[in-house]
Amino acid sequence: MDGQPTVHPDASVLDRRGLDQLIETLRARGYCVVGPTVEDSAIVLAELESGAQLPSGWGVTTGPGTYRLRRRDDAAVFGHSAGPQSWKRFLHPPRQQQWSVDRDGAFIAPAPDERPYAFVGVRGCDLAAIAVLRRVLCPDPDSDSTTARRFRQLFIVAAHCTEPGGVCFCASMGTGPAAGPGYDLALTERIDDNGHRFVVEAGTESGAAVLAEVAHRTAATAEVDEARNAVSTAAGRMGRAMPEVDLHALLRDARGADVWEDVASRCLTCGNCTMVCPTCFCTTSEDVTDLTGEHAERWQHWSSCFEPDFSHVHGGNVRTSGESRYRQWMSHKLGTWFDQFGSSGCVGCGRCIDWCPVGIDITEEAARLVQLMPAYRPEDDREQR
Repeated sequence: MDGQPTVHPDASVLDRRGLDQLIETLRARGYCVVGPTVEDSAIVLAELESGAQLPSGWGVTTGPGTYRLRRRDDAAVFGHSAGPQSWKRFLHPPRQQQWSVDRDGAFIAPAPDERPYAFVGVRGCDLAAIAVLRRVLCPDPDSDSTTARRFRQLFIVAAHCTEPGGVCFCASMGTGPAAGPGYDLALTERIDDNGHRFVVEAGTESGAAVLAEVAHRTAATAEVDEARNAVSTAAGRMGRAMPEVDLHALLRDARGADVWEDVASRCLTCGNCTMVCPTCFCTTSEDVTDLTGEHAERWQHWSSCFEPDFSHVHGGNVRTSGESRYRQWMSHKLGTWFDQFGSSGCVGCGRCIDWCPVGIDITEEAARLVQLMPAYRPEDDREQR
């Protein structure tokens, strides 16, 4: 009909109440719904009992070694960049019991956490990180392991990013700001004179089935175009960028570069970068006993390649210096990860920059390597030199 806006058959619109209803619907289906909320002066991930717990009106200011909450001038719930926690903590818990045994020989296997998870507000960088973890932790995705079941049962509500933070560089890593494949539903948040709403796309049949239970309307083509434009525009507003070179080859050739000692002089080898990284997966095990010696347990917990004894073998540690440990971390993350898993281990979320106590910036360190390696400098830069 003349004068009526054209509609987009593959997209819908939820209002703010519709988002709350989406969370209610997922909980009614038996999911443990996890999403962003405000706690301890940060936006963290926690189980949501209702949409009222979302960080309405909160944003963040980020930079090397800097993270601060700030009040927004609107009620956006996804108007913030990555916080200190990633979704990894639910898929690959930081600490979990493997078994326990009593002196009489009674062996007890812990009851696995079988709750299906629904993640709400997953950014493009973190969606890519979940895909990386799936490849690393589930070489056989159809196995009956607790981890494989956890991934199979996962329901993802992604959030296309329209406001990148000061340390974000997902665009240069090809992981954002638009969420790639792997989501069940994807939201683009918009607030303007027409109200607070979310343009929704279904990525799976499961996503479409859940959306059908939530009050929504068909999106107008103009709404979809405006939402997509907001996301594509965000790609040009990243706070950082990784150099446009073959990082795999660069890190291989830069092993002896005159830069590692300098960065090691600033690095505290605290391991913060590996703890906040959404793809670091290394673990170790420890055995503990009670004071009587009657009961023992084995626990698995996250480990870090920055720990002095991480590379311990018979005869001592392989990497004894901070220089060698930082080089190992960066070389694996950006280089040899390709050899093991077929992709980069970095998704451009910027958490390692945010939460480094001394503000070491992985994109700056990569750029320094480019300048030190003549073969990787841009042609015009080489000519000037």
